[in-house]
Amino acid sequence: MRVGVEVGGTFTDLVTIDDGAMRISKVASVPASPDEGVFNALAAANIRIGEITDLVHGSTVATNAVLERKGVSTALITTAGFRDVVLIQRGGRPRIFDVLYQKPKSIVQRKDILEVGERMAADGSVVAPLEEAAAAKVDAFVAAGGYKAVAICLLNSYANPAHEQALAKMVAARHPGVFVACSSDISCEFREYERASTTVLSAYVQPIIDRYVERMETKLREQGFKGRLSIMQSNGGRLPAAMMRRHAISALFSGPAAGVTAAVHLAQTLPYKNIITFDMGGTSTDVGMVIEGQPVVAPSTMIDGLPVRSPVIDITSVGAGGGSIVWQDDAGVLRVGPQSSGANPGPACYGRGGSSPTISDAHLLCGSLQPESFRVEGRPLDTAQARKAFEPLAAKFGMGIEEICDAAIRLANANVVRAIQLISTERGYDPRSYALVPYGGAGPLHAARIAQDLGMTRVVVPRNAGVLSAFGLLASNFTQFDAITRKVRADDAGAARVREIFGGLRNGLAERFRAFGVKGEIGFDHSLQMRFVGQAFELDVPVPPGELAALTGERLRQIFIDVHCRTYFQKPESLKGKAIEVVAFRVGASVPQALAPYAPPAAAASAAASRVTVYENGAKVSCGVVPSSSIGAGRPLHGPMLVTDPTCALYLPAGWTLQADTAGNFILETKPS
Repeated sequence: MRVGVEVGGTFTDLVTIDDGAMRISKVASVPASPDEGVFNALAAANIRIGEITDLVHGSTVATNAVLERKGVSTALITTAGFRDVVLIQRGGRPRIFDVLYQKPKSIVQRKDILEVGERMAADGSVVAPLEEAAAAKVDAFVAAGGYKAVAICLLNSYANPAHEQALAKMVAARHPGVFVACSSDISCEFREYERASTTVLSAYVQPIIDRYVERMETKLREQGFKGRLSIMQSNGGRLPAAMMRRHAISALFSGPAAGVTAAVHLAQTLPYKNIITFDMGGTSTDVGMVIEGQPVVAPSTMIDGLPVRSPVIDITSVGAGGGSIVWQDDAGVLRVGPQSSGANPGPACYGRGGSSPTISDAHLLCGSLQPESFRVEGRPLDTAQARKAFEPLAAKFGMGIEEICDAAIRLANANVVRAIQLISTERGYDPRSYALVPYGGAGPLHAARIAQDLGMTRVVVPRNAGVLSAFGLLASNFTQFDAITRKVRADDAGAARVREIFGGLRNGLAERFRAFGVKGEIGFDHSLQMRFVGQAFELDVPVPPGELAALTGERLRQIFIDVHCRTYFQKPESLKGKAIEVVAFRVGASVPQALAPYAPPAAAASAAASRVTVYENGAKVSCGVVPSSSIGAGRPLHGPMLVTDPTCALYLPAGWTLQADTAGNFILETKPS
């Protein structure tokens, strides 16, 4: 029995695969105690914990600890003269016309930062040895501050970590209960601020994750669990719980990554290998790209404005979920999100005391969500409460209830369209040649209109789309990444050096897997951070599978130029003769986990379509309603049509057709406009 449990901002989703049969459950999340939501989901699915052999968990615990500033008290030890690196940050402003802009608040303040005398050169040679008084200084500083975690980030330690390791031993010897994070272990790459930020964040959340995982393990063990517990990472792979207790920084965005992993698994069974994923849940929407069956992995990301130098599936998020609040800003403009009603109280229509108008309330009032299509604690959705929530907003704008709700839905769609453009057209990819794969409770409800706005003609709605992220946990492999900064010229001698460095990284990753009992054949992916000599920033350049052993200097140049031209729309001939260099190396190691496809759905039971009125784009539309269980393969439906499902709702506009494939996925198509 395999179980995946994903804790979202509004709902906790569970998927169980037992001898090929699939069971699902969806319960309200418990933000104050996420593990309580996990056990509520297990109870709702009537699962005997002692029978579980493989439990995979994804949560927002690390994310919330940063966003809510609820990590542990953390100190930073750095090289003398570099105390203010994490406070100065970068000179660039993400919002250059915002006169009230303020830099992101650092996790550590100046009083939490200790300087020690030492200096490494960029080539790893010792410029100044670690000062003799370092041990006494560190001991007094940590004791006086009562810190629970210490981050150590010294200048150029990515080239030589000796001084960091010595300081870590000092802290461990004198303060055994304090967690220590070294930048050379967390992010062994250049750029001082990004490396320091990542190390501080890791130290800040690691004890939180450690306690959370330990609490989960204890509760499971008390209820007879003898299987394997794994935790999802931001890069789309999982780690054994014991490894995650030492690598918490990799779990910041595990929920969104799980959905993309599931979409990748789905793509293997479809004729469409290029897809755009669209995860719309209760709190936010996350979009990503899958190219030739593989997700796009970025070398870094941001959380609350702070950089995290750790591989993540490249996902863009916007505050447009079912629970996103609809409001009027100071300029009198209608807005959607990023504020959300969350799990408690949730949208007004949930009947839990919510009073703010949300996108779910808007759908209910427009008819695209029916009261009986989704039940909360056994109750149908409350139309009267949804109307009451929207009435003040409608009065402010002088609009009817249905009119203001329709405007809110279209605004949410526009926000998602813009997010998809950021990851596609602005990076040289044409979304019209991709299939859109929506999931999450609200994704299929918005998908066709969003696809239409982007000029896309095909949407693939997975079976049980509302809990696809939980299935993605089970579809994930054991994965870890390692990276290192080394400057190498793109010539034949450099190509040999590339192979050598990659070999060392592979050996280290394989050894870590063995140390934590992960067995199986390891597959490796290789990528390089490359740039023209003299440039300030680099591009991520994947090394094509199978080419590393015979890599030449000329081929090394060519793969970089290919990526550069696609990104910046330059012609290759204009780049001839320019010197190119590699500045960083990254290896991903993955141990595949066998996952037999769950059994196809049972034969569809015929059901007569009822009809309702849906208000859309300023007009009332007569729309059919059918349950998803009544749609069999080879039986096309024509819009407008609402498809109800236990995990989500699907809207098929006029001009679109829907057909189920043999696995129960819904293929939506329209003609190019």
